[in-house]
Amino acid sequence: MDPKHAGSALDDLVSSFTIRIAELQELVIARNMYPATTIPDLSAVDATLKAMESQIEAIKGRLQEEKNAIPKAKRLVEQSQRQQRKLQHMLAHVPAAMVESLTLVDRNPSSAILEVSDCDVAYEASKQREEPVAAPKKGRGSAPRWYISAVELDSLSSYMRGRLTLEKVNIAINEVATYADANAHLISCPKKKLAEDAWGKALELRDIAMAEPVKGKHFFLEADIKGPGLKLDNTGKAILTVLRHLGRIQETRIGHHRVLILSKPH
Repeated sequence: MDPKHAGSALDDLVSSFTIRIAELQELVIARNMYPATTIPDLSAVDATLKAMESQIEAIKGRLQEEKNAIPKAKRLVEQSQRQQRKLQHMLAHVPAAMVESLTLVDRNPSSAILEVSDCDVAYEASKQREEPVAAPKKGRGSAPRWYISAVELDSLSSYMRGRLTLEKVNIAINEVATYADANAHLISCPKKKLAEDAWGKALELRDIAMAEPVKGKHFFLEADIKGPGLKLDNTGKAILTVLRHLGRIQETRIGHHRVLILSKPH
């Protein structure tokens, strides 16, 4: 081997080792350039990612709750719309002359002997334990007012309808409900809240309320009919016939009384 050639190959090998060592030194320096901050930075990133994952899971849970509530909300909207249509139907068939009386019916149900406010509810509860009666249950509210529609009135035969108008019949419905309210208040009030003659009528009404056909229902007597919207004249009798035919009232006789019971139309 030529000595010059051998020396050149050795120089190349030494140079190659020198370059490799320099590269390794640079890699070591780069790896250990920030040894104190690398681990904390990575820990902070990990904590942030975990917090974000937790928030995303909470959002997913909330969205699922909202999704589950949608059917309930739809049913509530549908029920509200049905109730709105019923109220609009009732309002469309309420005569103008009754609007004011309807707003006052719970405060002054009739010109009878007393108002609801005269009845001491607490006293009533204790008194009724001593004198149980089958009056309309406490909390039932005022008597129902199932007004008729023009379609129902037109469905009647001409001889039954006669000269009756929708307004006259609905005014009568409101008035008989007022009679029933007055009777219910008399039944529920204690003796000390009533005058002597009123107490006698209250006892009589209690006996009627205990009868099987009447028990738990709103009712009034034929003797209660005194106007002004309903009287026992030919027109009033025709209205009562119409109300019986349309299922708004039922009639029975208890003792010497003709009792008319408010009923829900079918």
